[in-house]
Order: sequence, then structure tokens, then C-alpha cells
Amino acid sequence: MAKSDFDTTPKKPEIEINKPPDSKPGGSYWQRPGSVLWVYLLFIIISLYMWEGAEQTRSAEIPYSEFLQYVDKGKIKEAVVTQKLITGTLTDTDPATNKPRRFYTIPLWDEDLAKLLEQKGVKFTVRHTNNWLSDFFFSWVLPFGFLFLLWGWFAKRMSGASKGFLNLGNRIHIHPEGDVKVTFDDVAGQEEAKTELDETIKFLRDPSTIQRLGGHAPKGVLLVGPPGTGKTLLARAVAGEAKVPFFNISGSEFIEMFVGMGAARVRELFEQARQKAPCIIFIDELDAIGGARGVAPIATGGHDEREQTLNQLLTEMDGFDPSVGVVVMAATNRPEILDKALLRAGRFDRQIVVDKPDLEARVAILELHTKNMTLADDVDLHVVAQRTPGFVGADLANIANEAAILAVRYEHKAITMADFEAAIDRVIAGPEKKNRGLNADEKRRVAFHESGHTLVAVTVPTGEPVHKVSIIPRGVAALGYTLQLPVDEKFLSTKNELRDQIAILLGGRVSEEIIFGDVSSGASNDLERASEIARSMVTQLGMSDKLGPLTWGHRQQLQFLGQSTEERNYSEETARLIDTEVKALVEEGRERAMKILTEKRAVLDALAARLEEREVMTGEEVEALIGEVQSSSTASA
Repeated sequence: MAKSDFDTTPKKPEIEINKPPDSKPGGSYWQRPGSVLWVYLLFIIISLYMWEGAEQTRSAEIPYSEFLQYVDKGKIKEAVVTQKLITGTLTDTDPATNKPRRFYTIPLWDEDLAKLLEQKGVKFTVRHTNNWLSDFFFSWVLPFGFLFLLWGWFAKRMSGASKGFLNLGNRIHIHPEGDVKVTFDDVAGQEEAKTELDETIKFLRDPSTIQRLGGHAPKGVLLVGPPGTGKTLLARAVAGEAKVPFFNISGSEFIEMFVGMGAARVRELFEQARQKAPCIIFIDELDAIGGARGVAPIATGGHDEREQTLNQLLTEMDGFDPSVGVVVMAATNRPEILDKALLRAGRFDRQIVVDKPDLEARVAILELHTKNMTLADDVDLHVVAQRTPGFVGADLANIANEAAILAVRYEHKAITMADFEAAIDRVIAGPEKKNRGLNADEKRRVAFHESGHTLVAVTVPTGEPVHKVSIIPRGVAALGYTLQLPVDEKFLSTKNELRDQIAILLGGRVSEEIIFGDVSSGASNDLERASEIARSMVTQLGMSDKLGPLTWGHRQQLQFLGQSTEERNYSEETARLIDTEVKALVEEGRERAMKILTEKRAVLDALAARLEEREVMTGEEVEALIGEVQSSSTASA
């Protein structure tokens, strides 16, 4: 599928097409575990706080000087003397209750006070207050507890977490037997993977099946494939088909701030799985903990937590008996960076490739995602699948949902083919920007640019049919695009096909040179893609006559950066020759495009004028216009 330089190639959404079920509600607050305990604790705290002030609430405060006067005049009946407080009763009665009046005062301790009380005949008691529980709570628990809660609140806000303080605790998502409703009927386009997983389902249903023949089921099954192909959905479907519990956790959830927490989580995961056997353990994004050990320790900081977690996982997989019916499944889209110890026999023995769907598989996926939608009679899912080569299940689900949204926006009673076409264009090139202000000169330049791509594409021998041409701005930087659809699903490209593709990519820039005598910045993406194809032909595909059938340069994946670098294993002389050959291929494509557009200048002008007028043209309209211009040119000649 060739697109113009003004087209912005979209990044495929890296999501899985399945969505975990919503967690069950925990009931009301009073039904949650520990809620009553917190209520009791709060009651004790309030009681301790109010206990010391109980006497004050039942008594009247008098100044200490007045208290001494009462003692001197013999008005104190009895008293209780402590280090912090003096309480007691007076000889006077309260007129309201006809009972002795109670008092309290804060003493300024005096050694002569005891002698004075004794001289005046006051009955007094001296107490040493030593309430260790109250002192411990108010001196230690309350201040440090407040700081601890404040720290936890800040940590939660900074990490965006909602699962507890510092994200510690159990992260295992346990789906009991029968809770997983997904089956193979909900998975389309992965027939080979489903066939491979069928043996795992039979083993989970009856672990003795393989044992009768003297064999044992694999301990680990690794699902490998690009993002969005349905690896997690397949794992859930296996659990649904086998009707066994499903333990789900992401690889990143093993890693914590404290070293050893991930390893503890692995032990807990396998312990719970043994108790629920037969069951499935599914670890998503295994590369988060399973990366090769000892790679770039400076860049990774020597992550002890990740390595300890990986070591514990390897130990657990070695330690458990496969006959108990526990199957470990994992998924990754980066198998090249996994530690070799994970992939050896006895651990993840089986690797199942979950690849991008082909044409028939894309049709099946579209049928699955549109079975509950109201489709118009003109919808042809086969054409939609043709327009989406390289799309995965998540992308196709997104297109179906986007078409439904557009149908609602335009108040259609059913989803039409036009809605699907608009949805595909939106996913590939972004939303339309009809309000973007292109002046007349820019619009004319874009029209000739896209016409150049289109005319070269329909002329070169291996060019794929043009499906649509548009000069409506889309997305952030796409001012137009030319869309081609392959007739058949192809997985290989010949040298002639790659040469034609370079010519098509340069057709827009060459068209600007012919018409305007100048080029614009809109061809930057075309030049980049044409250069990449030419360099791959020379250095990786052995399609250079001067350099021969050899590969030049060694690509290495950098695990800690998620990038790849190229190591030069050739001399400076070879490097100059590579640059010369790459430039020759690009120049050849430019000359071919120049020849085609110069010879068909009348067609180019007519196509650009029609495109400038209508803004969008289908492949049929392009073919009809080209035939009409060529017929008129032949008649006039």
C-alpha cells in the first residue's frame, strides 16, 4: 500500500483486543473486612482523649491562689492531688443539686501544701499519674501515625496508584472456574494458534491423557506476536475452553521499589495456583521481567529486583510437577530480548506464534466485530479487509467501532460502506481537517503532487491498483495521500517491485519539478522511505550488482533502550560504494518517474485539475479519466 509523502503513516495501537472483566464490587463499607476494627480503634482513641478531661467537664475550675485561700479557711472537704491536677470537693453545697461543689485547679507545686492540708484537716490523697497507654499513644502513635499516613498519601498521588500504599500487596487477578466466558468462538483469524493450544486444553481437562502414553504436558507456553494480535485473548480463551481457574498478572506488576517483593509475589502466585490446580497462570508482557541478564549493566543500573524476580520464576518453573495440572502461559512481543534460560526445555517449552492476520483472517475478524452491528447492504467486508493489509485484530476492532461512531454522527440508519472507508482513512491518515487554510497555490501543488504519485503507480509494471486519491488535509501534517490496494496478499517483494515502489514514491516530487520548476518540503517523507528501501536493497537484500549477494552491517537490539543499532563490519571503501549504489537506485527511480510524467503530461494536467476540483477521486474515476484523455489524444493525433 503506497501513500504519498504528505501522508502520515499511523502508529498501530499497541493494545490487546480483550479487556479484563470488571472487578466485583466489595459491598458496602461496613461489609468490608477490617471496617469494624477501625471503628473500635477510633472509639478507643476518642475514649483515651476524653478520659483525662472527664474530671474537668464535671467540675469548676478555680485559681490556685483561691484554692490556697479555701484551704486556709477550711472550706476544702477532700482533695486528690496529682502532679498535673488537683481535684476535690468543697464544704459548700451547690444550690441547684444540693450536693458538695466539685472543683479542679492546676497546681504550682509547693512542698508546704501537704503540711497545710494536714493542718486544716483536709482529707487528701496523693496519686502518681502513669497512664502508659495514653502517654504512648499521644507521644508516639499519634504523631508518627500522622506522618506515615501523610507519606502514603503523597506517594499515592505521585505514583497515580489506587491499590494501596507504595503499590505493595497482591496484584494477582484471579478468575475462578466458570468466570472466564471467553472461548475460541470469540477468537477469529488465529486458527493455527488455536490448533496448537488445543493440546493444552485437553491436558487441563484430563491431565492423565498424556501420562498414559508416558509423556507429560509442557510446563510453559509462550505466545509470541506483534501487539494487538490477541495473545491475551487466546490465553483467556484457553481457560474458558478448559473451564479452569485463570490467574492473570502483568510482568511489570512483579517489580516493586523494594528488592525481594517481586520474588515474593512469584512464590505467592505459584502457591495459590497449586491449591487451585488444574489452572492456568498467565503472565502478560513477560519481557518486563524476563529480559536477558547481564546486558548493559551500566545502562540498566544492575536491576537486582528484576533479576531476583526472574531467578525466582525460573526456580518455580523447575520446582513444580507438571502432573498437578498447572500450565504457565506468557505473552511477549519482544522474544529476541528474553533470557535464554526462560526458553530452554522444561520451562517455556512451546512457543506459539500469533502473527498478523492474512486477508481471510481479517475478513473473519471483521465479521466477528460487526456481528452485533447494523450494516447496510453495500458493506463488503472483503474490500475492507483488502484495504487494511498489516492490520491486527485490535486495529480492525477500532475500525469497526470508528465506522459505527461516524454512522451515528451522520445519522445513518445503518453503517454504510462509506462509513468504513472514512473510518479506515481516519485510522491511517488521521481525521479530516477541512478547515485548514490551504491557499490556491498550495492546493494546486498538492493536487499535482498526488497526481504524480497516481500516474506513476498506474504506469509501472508492478504497481498496485490505485484505490483512492485525496487532497483533503488529515491529521497533523498530512495534506493528501494516494492509496493503493494489493490484488493478492503478498509476503515477498522482488527487486523490480522495489524499484517500481521507489519510482512511485518519487513521482510526487518529480511532478512538482516539471510543473513548478521547484520542489517543496512535502516530499520529505517520500525521500526518507525511498532511501530506506534503496539502502535495504543494497545492505540487507543483496540486490546490488556491484556489492553482490552479501549483507553489510550487523543490527543489534538494545534491550534497555528498546532501539536497534547497526554495527559496521565493512571498510570505508565499502561504505562509499554502498552510498554510491543507494544513490544510483534512487536516481534511477527519479529518472523513470520523470520519463513517465513527461510523456503523459496531458494526463497529469487533466488528473490534477479534476483532483483540485473534486478533492477526492476513487480508483475507478482515475482509470476513467486516464482512458478518456488517452482516447482524445489518440483521436487528435
